[in-house]
Amino acid sequence: MSYRPVSIGIIGLGHVGPHVANSLILQGVADQLLLCDTNEEKLAAEVQDLNDSTVFAPHRAVVVNCHADYERLAQCDIIVNSAGQVTLSAISRTGELFKAIDDVRSYVGRIAAAGFTGFWVNVSNPCDVVTREIHRLSGLPASHVMGTGTVLDSARLRTVISLKTGLAPESIQAYMIGEHGNTQIAAWSSISFAGKLLSELGAARPRDHAEQGGEAGKSQTSAGSGIYDLDAAEVEAKAREGGYVAYRGKQCTEYAIGNAAARLVRAILHDEHVVLSASVQLNGEYGQDGLFISVPSVVGAEGAGDIFELSLNDQERAGFKASCDAVRDNYAKLAPMSVQAARTVPVVIPRHQGDDRFE
Repeated sequence: MSYRPVSIGIIGLGHVGPHVANSLILQGVADQLLLCDTNEEKLAAEVQDLNDSTVFAPHRAVVVNCHADYERLAQCDIIVNSAGQVTLSAISRTGELFKAIDDVRSYVGRIAAAGFTGFWVNVSNPCDVVTREIHRLSGLPASHVMGTGTVLDSARLRTVISLKTGLAPESIQAYMIGEHGNTQIAAWSSISFAGKLLSELGAARPRDHAEQGGEAGKSQTSAGSGIYDLDAAEVEAKAREGGYVAYRGKQCTEYAIGNAAARLVRAILHDEHVVLSASVQLNGEYGQDGLFISVPSVVGAEGAGDIFELSLNDQERAGFKASCDAVRDNYAKLAPMSVQAARTVPVVIPRHQGDDRFE
């Protein structure tokens, strides 16, 4: 009986990359991890720590220091891109735009030229713009490239609803869609519990939280509202801004986004056909074309598959369109770079409009 080891590449070992690696190790997903980062000292430290961590994993995994030898990742089944500079995202997830694009332009083409035919999972922000650039430079089918997008934001949405209703997040179907950024929206009219729409439950079961007990119940009871009578604006804001809460306290986000990336990796490797709100290419769905943005889609062994078009109300449709327009505005800020130029070593990065790092 033959067995082909699962090999995962990770580029960028700042905050998120190591957590992706450790999550894959502890879940027993990877047999081999090939890690790249230009910071040699930090990378060596992470390789040491992660190799030590594998002792406690379901099975042994080998962690390899590839430094900036990106071509070695061509052998991988999946590459996770988490390169960036989180301090540039202090105000907005688009703050890393030029740095993140420069990063992927320096290695995606090289990896493609070395023969990579696997899958890319992008974490770096602005996620949708970077994911599109990876797709353009990689030469791979669009289904082979996806971003974590609002996978995490959707989890945050379910968490907030769970805390408000007392129901487990696993029993809640709810998605944040659009840009992984400030313009994302909650597909509120599609939120459901075991197939029952939230709007229907709010009308049919006006039970007070007092029945559930606890402080949450007291606050809801005083307002005279039922368990499913949620403040849409408040819930959506908490889902959208959860990352900034983490950032303000520790100047990074790491655990949840690391697990979100690992979730996509696992879904591909195990052919799960799970529906996740990843950043995928739209080709007419939702009336949009030619951009990567987050919507519920099936993820399995072929990568990003069927896209589920939610029934959005007029306000949600307008919000989603505005989010798509915001992503396109970021595309327009980028300097042109040919695919061929990205595959030539050394890679010469063109200057971007509005990037004051060059002033």
